[in-house]
Amino acid sequence: MKKILVPVDFSQQSNEAYTVALDWAQSTKGEIVLVHVLVPPGPYVGLAGETIAYDMTYFTQMEADIKKALQKMKERAGSVPVTTDIVYGDLVSGISNVIEKKEIDFIIIGTSGASGLTETFIGSNTEKVVRFSTVPVLAVRKSIAIKSIKNILLPSTLNLNQTDFIQKLKSLQKLLHATLHILLINTPLHFRRDAEANEALGDFVRHYGLTNYKLYFRSYTHEQEGILNFASVEKMDLVAMATHARKGLAHLFNGSITENVVNHTDAPIWTYRLKDHV
Repeated sequence: MKKILVPVDFSQQSNEAYTVALDWAQSTKGEIVLVHVLVPPGPYVGLAGETIAYDMTYFTQMEADIKKALQKMKERAGSVPVTTDIVYGDLVSGISNVIEKKEIDFIIIGTSGASGLTETFIGSNTEKVVRFSTVPVLAVRKSIAIKSIKNILLPSTLNLNQTDFIQKLKSLQKLLHATLHILLINTPLHFRRDAEANEALGDFVRHYGLTNYKLYFRSYTHEQEGILNFASVEKMDLVAMATHARKGLAHLFNGSITENVVNHTDAPIWTYRLKDHV
């Protein structure tokens, strides 16, 4: 995880993500790629229905301003190697091209917490990146020191066909010297007896050869309620979750979650997209 991509829109959230990335790169002797995605303007229709060409003078000036802003961010890097780039077009395809071209290992992206985690992820740029990225993504709401991440929450259905995801997570755990808190949530819809749950948790740990972990079996009305409540009450430093390209995280963060629980879940979220066949 040494080559870090930070998508930048010059908001406070992307500045927070950049701060985290600088700390991460310093700790791992990594490098950062700052990228701003810019949608090229096209012709538009006037009041009389006529096609009007966009004034490229404004666009050229905007490009120049973005380059200056990226350079200013680069100057904060100190000894951390930082390169900057502007990519044109759609966000997802632009980020995907950078991942491939620059051989990115990891993305750190900012997300706003003003309206709660649910509204932040659903339909947002962060959700799009999380859903389609082929490399791990760390979504941060505020700056956090990498050395302070010592407790990782893994909410899990105990699927034994997630080898790639678990291997990435084990590498992250080793890097952070963190304890893995594996949480199996019991709901009325997906109910398990204690003996069955304990056996499944044991099988999961043995199957993936996990170390430095703690196991939890908790009952909640809904899975998403359990994840957010556990992360808040147990003061988890980071939440690790697998995601699908088709569903993303949205299916885990909607439904009957109280605004109070959502707004008090400040932990960053680390995600990795499952392979299509899983």
